[in-house]
Formats: sequence, C-alpha cells, structure tokens
Amino acid sequence: MEHVEIFTDGACLGNPGRGGCGTILAFEMDCFELSFGYRHTTNNRMELMACIVALEALDHEYVVTVYSDSKYLVDSVSKGWAMTWMRNNWKRSGGSLAENIDLWMRLLALIQKHQIKFVWVKAHNGHPENERCDQLATAAANGSMLLEDVGYTGRDVMF
Repeated sequence: MEHVEIFTDGACLGNPGRGGCGTILAFEMDCFELSFGYRHTTNNRMELMACIVALEALDHEYVVTVYSDSKYLVDSVSKGWAMTWMRNNWKRSGGSLAENIDLWMRLLALIQKHQIKFVWVKAHNGHPENERCDQLATAAANGSMLLEDVGYTGRDVMF
C-alpha cells in the first residue's frame, strides 16, 4: 500500500473569527498543497478541517502519517477520545456535549478508510512543513474568497 505524509495546520484571526486551513500531502514523488479560508469559525475547527481536506483528497486507501501541531486533533484521535465521544452519543466524560461534532463525524469516517498514525509537532519551532502549513492557513484566512463554515454554531468551542 502506498504511503503519504500529511502536514496540517489551522489558523484563526480572532477565536472565533476569520479562519483558514492549510495542508501538504507528500507522496513519494509528488507534493501538493491545499488551503481554504472561512468567514467565521474557530481555531479548533480549522485544525480539524485541515486534516479532513487532506484525507478527502486521497483517491484510494493509503498508509498515512498525519503531522499536526494541534493537541486537540492528535490527542483526541490517538488517545481514543473522539471515538469514545461518538460511542457515548457525543458526550464527553463529564457529561458535556463534545464540540465540533459535524467535523469529528467526517474525520472519523475518513480515518476508517486508511491506516493512519497521528504525530504531534511543536508549533512555530522551525519544522519546515508545519511552518508552510501555517503560512497557507494564515494566507487563506486573510484571503478574499472565504467560505461559510456551515457547521459552526457559535458555541464556545475551546477544548
């Protein structure tokens, strides 16, 4: 099975505010960049969206390594929290409703299609692909072709 490395980052100008996601898909011989900006969203939603956009771009099953500076994303998947929320009707351990359910549903469905490992990288620490994803996400958030984040409810989505 082919391997792809995916690097992701999300950005938000204000939280909530204008947001963007940036991702790099690095295949053996090719590298692709994707980014999108949103009118009104949150940083956590953009971190999730960056990963979703990358996984949705894959045309068949891959062995995937996802690199992200988001502990929210990496820990929620790697430690099984998101799967537990889903099994518990999207309730967290304290009984509160999980945030960003629409994006978690999309992401968990995509994860099932691939063999995925999530790796946390420290933000703004000179990691070239992470720095580039940050540039892509920030540029997208500052862009003029902003999309509507239709799943954003305006709830406090801080994790």
